[in-house]
Amino acid sequence: MVMSMTGFGRAEMSLNTRDIIVEIKSVNHRFFEFSCRTTRGYSFLEDKLKKYIGAQVARGKVDMFVSITENDDSAVEVELNRPLASGYVNAMRTLAEEYRINDDVSVSTVSRFSDIFQIHRPPQDEEAVFADVKVAVDEALAHFIAMRRSEGEKLREDILRRAETIIGIVGEIEERSPVTVKEYRDRLFSKLSEVLQSTNIDEQRILTEAAIFADKVAVDEETVRLRSHFDQMKQFLDSDVPVGRKLDFIVQEMNREANTIGSKVTDSALAHKVVDIKGEIEKIREQVQNIE
Repeated sequence: MVMSMTGFGRAEMSLNTRDIIVEIKSVNHRFFEFSCRTTRGYSFLEDKLKKYIGAQVARGKVDMFVSITENDDSAVEVELNRPLASGYVNAMRTLAEEYRINDDVSVSTVSRFSDIFQIHRPPQDEEAVFADVKVAVDEALAHFIAMRRSEGEKLREDILRRAETIIGIVGEIEERSPVTVKEYRDRLFSKLSEVLQSTNIDEQRILTEAAIFADKVAVDEETVRLRSHFDQMKQFLDSDVPVGRKLDFIVQEMNREANTIGSKVTDSALAHKVVDIKGEIEKIREQVQNIE
């Protein structure tokens, strides 16, 4: 199933005295790019999460946020940095004396300087923490993938709809192309008749010129290849593996065939149809840029 590169997922839960919040979002990118922000002290999770997410997401710029709050305070020790606290207190009292302002130094005032406190926690069991975080990540990832899958299905439907439009126009070109050769032959005969003022015209020469013209403006090979590209595109759109890069290549080939057809047609009606084809291919290209 086609997956979009745009998605969002969130999970919030409590596990083993930990409150965990995970958010994951992604936007388009040529390759897989991952960045992660974690609560201070849990940066060891970032590499583990990159590998874990990278195994399930092929392309896209993925941003993840992981918040962890420990609810077990029994093992937490807060130590006062006495020299630093004394320095703050003495500095504020000196300030009060020299500038003759009220000395209202209090505990709440000094405690605003957070660097006077040093927090000591026991060493983290990294595997245990990751196991808990992974549970929340899996839930957020499920929402994230579901959104990417839903968006991908919309992209698939739009691309197929435009592909059918193009195939319809290709059919009109294939039907109209032989008519342009006949019209060329008739114009050539008419002009020669007018110039020579005679009906005694070498019809074989006219047929030869018409054949040369037909060969120059023949678009059979291009339309056959264009149809083949669309068949490949449909197969990729029904695939269960990431196909964004393959689709991007096919769209380039489709555009190449359309340009060749455009360079061959001499009929204004066909030229307009080629413009319509190229317009639809460009819209498909824009949609393909969103596919994983």
